[in-house]
Amino acid sequence: MGIGGGIFLIAVGAVLTFAMQIDPWWIDLRAAGVILMLSGGAMLLVTIWYWQERRRRVHRQIVQERRPPPPPPPPSG
Repeated sequence: MGIGGGIFLIAVGAVLTFAMQIDPWWIDLRAAGVILMLSGGAMLLVTIWYWQERRRRVHRQIVQERRPPPPPPPPSG
C-alpha cells in the first residue's frame, strides 16, 4: 500500500478518534482510531525503510559495475 495507504489510515484513524461524536455500543471508536493511526504510522516506517534498503542495493550494484577490472598478475619468470 505504501505511503498513500499509511497516510490514509492515519487520516481515518484521526477522524474516528477526534471528530466522531457518536457512541455505538458495539465498538469503541477512539480505540479503533488509535489502532488505525498506529498501523498507518507503522506502514509509513516500513515503506520508508524498504525504500532505503532498495536504494542502497541499487547503489552498491552501480558502484561495483563501474569499478575497473583488477590488473593482471605480474609475469613470473
